[in-house]
Amino acid sequence: MDREVRRQLWRLVFTFAGLALLAILLGALLSSPDLGVTLGIFTTRFLGIFIEAVPFLLLGTVVSGLIDAFVRAEDIARIMPRNPAAATGMGAFLGFAFPVCECGVVPVVRRLYTKGLPMSVGVTFLLAAPVVNPIVLASTFVAFGVGPVLIGRFVITIVVAIAVGLVFALAARPQDVLRPNSVLVPVMGGSGDDDGSTPTADQALGLRAMPGAVTVAAGTPRPSLLAGLRAALSTAGDEFFEMGRYLIIGSMLAAGMQTLVSQDVLLSLGSGPVVSVIVMQILAFVLSVCSTVDSFLALAFAGTFTTGSILAFLTFGPMVDIKSTLMFLGVFKRRVVLYLILLPMLMTMLIGIWINLNLSL
Repeated sequence: MDREVRRQLWRLVFTFAGLALLAILLGALLSSPDLGVTLGIFTTRFLGIFIEAVPFLLLGTVVSGLIDAFVRAEDIARIMPRNPAAATGMGAFLGFAFPVCECGVVPVVRRLYTKGLPMSVGVTFLLAAPVVNPIVLASTFVAFGVGPVLIGRFVITIVVAIAVGLVFALAARPQDVLRPNSVLVPVMGGSGDDDGSTPTADQALGLRAMPGAVTVAAGTPRPSLLAGLRAALSTAGDEFFEMGRYLIIGSMLAAGMQTLVSQDVLLSLGSGPVVSVIVMQILAFVLSVCSTVDSFLALAFAGTFTTGSILAFLTFGPMVDIKSTLMFLGVFKRRVVLYLILLPMLMTMLIGIWINLNLSL
């Protein structure tokens, strides 16, 4: 089957699936005996999720604009290790340089891709940064203190993020992962023709030009501070409105799921070492709580849920939730987004179950 035909077919499938989900949510809301109360709860939860996330999305887009204005492809090429495994491992700790949560990390990753960041490093950073940053470190310490939850949260996140990044480094090409028009691929050294002479920076880093992507000549001088700030604000504004649509849709879906799915039912299922992990992963995905404050929500479950399930909540949720999934679609192809959900979900699930069965925490 022709690639374009397959693309159109998948677009239709996802469109109909989205419409079906929306119809189910609307049908459930409208069939509620207390429609006014239900709509009020839905609106309150939507606004709560959206208002909590907007400042972090704004922070992420501002960081993205600053990267676009002041960071050159040569800078990325200079600091990145040439060894793919070492570069992927380094991506897990970039959150200390760019401390953003899951609401703001997507625009930062997309902008770093335009500067020549290796694809696998971007995936690792995308999954790790919402947890492995000083803000979340501090909030987790305040909630749980120094102990198995604090240490386990960061160790599990780093291990899972690096593992997923290495999977992408070994098994995927950038043009098969990134949306063709979602990033601008920089080319070092003029025209970027691969004539066998001097390798370009994107070739050295493993990022190759994708069909339909615009190549940006590197080596341009840095702008003045004022001109750079103006360009950064302009880029941040465009990025904010582009990624904001995904945030709105994701917030609506999360609010709808919170309104219609009884949390009491889920919590009543969460007693066993296996089921409790799955339940907390579902809660993390549905609640879509920002990683800067989710420690305090997890603390409320600590008395009744197993340690493995708490860690699954605190590691899987920041990597993937409803609103971040929608934002992933602005950078990655749909099939890749599915992998970005399933791989962290399965890894954190297995680790959480293993902790419950083998460790007395």
